[in-house]
Amino acid sequence: MARVLIVEDEPNMRKVLTANLRPDGHLLVETATLKSGLQAVHGNDFDVVLLDQRLPDGEGTDVLKAIQQAELSTAVVMLSAYGTVELAVDAMRIGAFDFLTKPFSPENLRAIVHRAAEWATLHRENSLLRSAVDRLEGQSEIRGSSQAAVKLRELISLVGPTSATVLITGETGTGKELVARAIHKGSPRASKPLISINCAAFSETLLESELFGHEKGAFTGADRTRYGLFEAAHEGTLFLDEAGEMSPAAQAKLLRVLAEGKITRLGSTVARDVDVRVLVATHRDLRKEVQEGRFRQDLYYRLAIVPIHVPPLRERTGDIPEIAEYLLHQIANDLKTPSRMLHPDALQQLTAYSFPGNVRELRNLLERACILTSSSEILWFDLPEVIDDLAGMGFALPVFNGSSLPEEFHLRSTLASWERSIIKQTLTKTNGSKTEAARRLGLSKSDLSYKLSKYDL
Repeated sequence: MARVLIVEDEPNMRKVLTANLRPDGHLLVETATLKSGLQAVHGNDFDVVLLDQRLPDGEGTDVLKAIQQAELSTAVVMLSAYGTVELAVDAMRIGAFDFLTKPFSPENLRAIVHRAAEWATLHRENSLLRSAVDRLEGQSEIRGSSQAAVKLRELISLVGPTSATVLITGETGTGKELVARAIHKGSPRASKPLISINCAAFSETLLESELFGHEKGAFTGADRTRYGLFEAAHEGTLFLDEAGEMSPAAQAKLLRVLAEGKITRLGSTVARDVDVRVLVATHRDLRKEVQEGRFRQDLYYRLAIVPIHVPPLRERTGDIPEIAEYLLHQIANDLKTPSRMLHPDALQQLTAYSFPGNVRELRNLLERACILTSSSEILWFDLPEVIDDLAGMGFALPVFNGSSLPEEFHLRSTLASWERSIIKQTLTKTNGSKTEAARRLGLSKSDLSYKLSKYDL
């Protein structure tokens, strides 16, 4: 079933069109002039427009151009009793989906409208999926052979085939979105879209508009009707990242979707049915948020049907070698460079590091090292953040001997890493006093200021 607008000035032809299309269950709207056609297009969201080329007050192509300018996901089928090759080519060039010459057979009309409606649905999904893909973080699967990683994959395999709502918790950067994608891939909805949104990235009004859509004029700047992500994810999965940041109003609407399977666009009173599996992630403790009145208790119980916790990287350090190896291959593909390896000393430093940013931080460290080093191996001094952290905790940094000394030793880079680390530790011990730090380091104030700027301290 599709929403079809008929813009045709001849009453008999409108009757023919509606009589042929109504048995297919389409929702049909009729207009007879260019002006009324433009008003209907701007005030509603149609899947298909059947558009007469010649209208009493202008050319039908003006409606087609208006649809193109508004970037609507609407398929336009041009109608004309004066069909010529030139006219058809011009219409298709402007953006028409198809061209139908009068008279036409009912079967041909119904087939064209069916194809046009399918195109409109795919176009709408693709445009929203493209924006959703841009928000996806990483493409790797969940890696690791630790007990925590194995248990995580087992939970995903159990919950994936069901339709249950899943609450994914974990620190920032642990890979909660990868878990959501793995659940979707293991579900019967895998062939349908998985759409992701970070709830913390939008204001209250914009988040509701993104999720539920809006009608034209619903708020300042709403110059046209817009589908929401729930409608785009119909029969698929919607992943709500950082759902703990949702406003009370958005929480209430989400609760209604989960309870009734219906959404209402901003500025509308019409409820629309949606069939969407919802996966939710947050770094917050939602139980505590409920106790403190910032999150609805009834919504929490709806979301936490199956809770999955993603452990931080510091609790599964045994997985770091496998994860790092996979990330290095991935980074090499992204940067179009040869794949690099981790020197054993560098790997030892990584496994001792606390990783406050988890897997995301690991990737960032490795990517920066791959960009800045010309060697085939990443050495310990190619990871300055790790050096600073471990040195501050009293860990002994590696000392090269004859067996571990690389063929190309970057002395300047090594000395710079040591100097940065020593200055940072000294400032910590002097509680940030630059004067005292300069005295302890045997530097003038101007020399210390220069080095602070150089090392971005």
